[in-house]
Order: sequence, then structure tokens, then C-alpha cells
Amino acid sequence: MRMRPTLSWTPDDDLPPGTADPAPVVDLLRAGGVLVLSGAGISTESGIPDYRGEGGSLSRHTPMTYQDFTAGDQARRRYWARSHLGWRTFGRARPNTGHRAVAAFGRRGLLSGLITQNVDGLHQTAGSGDVVELHGSLDRVVCLSCRALSPRRELARRLEEANPGFDPVAAGVNPDGDADLTDDQVGDFHVVPCTRCGGVLKPDVIFFGESVPPERVEHCRTLVREASSLLVLGSSLTVLSGLRFVRQAAEADKPVLIVNLDATRGDRLALTRIALPLGRTLSAVAEQLGVRVETPPDDLPAG
Repeated sequence: MRMRPTLSWTPDDDLPPGTADPAPVVDLLRAGGVLVLSGAGISTESGIPDYRGEGGSLSRHTPMTYQDFTAGDQARRRYWARSHLGWRTFGRARPNTGHRAVAAFGRRGLLSGLITQNVDGLHQTAGSGDVVELHGSLDRVVCLSCRALSPRRELARRLEEANPGFDPVAAGVNPDGDADLTDDQVGDFHVVPCTRCGGVLKPDVIFFGESVPPERVEHCRTLVREASSLLVLGSSLTVLSGLRFVRQAAEADKPVLIVNLDATRGDRLALTRIALPLGRTLSAVAEQLGVRVETPPDDLPAG
């Protein structure tokens, strides 16, 4: 279960120190069979903030819980107003070097699978296939009554039509796509129902306090069992949804490596934590392995 954000966890003084040497990642990938588990930290270089890293949004933002969302109209109005605005930022986000490096490792056949805790879809945009979206994706919407799925872009169009002129300035956008707006800015934002049955619409993501579907969890556990090792990229592992797979790998004596600037809840279970920026680190790792990381056309020099 993905619980309400854990604000009280702080690293112990005797946690093993991180290293600035990416060589262990090179060795792990060279051996192949690596299962990647990614978190919000891999998307920060795409302009999507982390929850708990430096400047993390939990200092000013508590994500919507499933219980709050289903409790009443006002909570849903507040959520959809903020999420509708935040969706514009998510829609403009593009994969960074970290996402593209992971996709390149997959094409080279070095990975056994990819599980992401993120809901931004950037791994797929970068070219990774067979991505397990542990917490779902913001680009889909589900009806809580008839369970029909529909594209987020369709809902965005309907919300634009129902709320002409809605364009407040947000204080920031969070990893769950929720923009920081005051109640005055939310105002009387109009929420639209399911077009099929008139039911309540919800993004197809796992809110805090909501359970990850058991079949998805079991699929991830199977991926851990079949992998040779586990590489964690940009996750603090504060909540159980990702930490349980690190525990599973460690209990099976599979090597675990973590690349994250800050200490994580899984550091004691890992061979080491590489305390370096993800994009730069994965780019350097790819170079050492002779893996070409594709550069998007927009990043190429003119001429």
C-alpha cells in the first residue's frame, strides 16, 4: 500500500556512506540481467521536482490521498483544478539524459526489465519498452464506477471547455502533477463526469493510501526473481511500494546498487550508493560501456 507521505524518516548517522565512483554501475550493467527501479529523482532534470531531494515538494505539499479524493466534491474540485494546471507542465516535459541512457541500456540487452514509480511516462517517451508503471500514469483517466479508461488529453479538452479562462499562476508543480494553488485560485472550478456513466473520474495513478493492484506487485516480484541484480535510480525508497523489491533482491543475495544524491532507506541493503547526479552518471556509464545514448533533434547543434 502506498501510504500517506512519510515525513518523519531521516537518515541514521551510521548509514553507510555514498561513493562518487560510478564503476560499480558499469560492472553491474556489463554483467547484464539488470532490473532497473526508478523514482522521481530521474525526472528532476526534466523539470519535474522530487518529493524528498533538495528542494523537494513535501516541504510545502501533501499529495492527495485516495480517502480525501473519494470523500467529497470539494476535494475533487481542488484536485482537478490543480492537476489540470499541472498537466500542462507534464505535457511539456521531455526525457533527459538519464531516461535516454536507460533506454539505450535496454536496447543493448543489458536490462532484464524496468519498473518505475513515476507517473510521467518519460521512460516510454525516451524509447524504453515493457515499462511497469508501479503507480500508474497521469496520461490515463479511470472512472471509479464503470472502470472505463480514457486518454488524459481528452479530459483536458473537456476541462478547458468547462472552465474557459482558467489560467492561474501556480507556485510550483509536484511529482504527482498537482500544481500548488490556493483555494481562492481554485474558485468554482467545474469538474466533468465520465461520459459513459456519469461517474467520478480519477487519474489512473495510485494515490497515497490506495493499494497497488496485487497482480502488478506480483509481476514486479517475478521480475526481481528473474533478474541478476537490481539498480535503483533516483528513489529515496521511503515508502514500501519500492523498498519491498529492494528487500526481496537483498534477501535473495542479488546485488543491489543505488544511484541517488541523498541517503535512502535502502542503503543498508545495497552494495553501495553512488551519490552523483543521475544524468551525468548514466551518461558516463554509457560511454564506458560503449553504449550510444541518442540525442534528440532539438538538442543537436544547428547546421
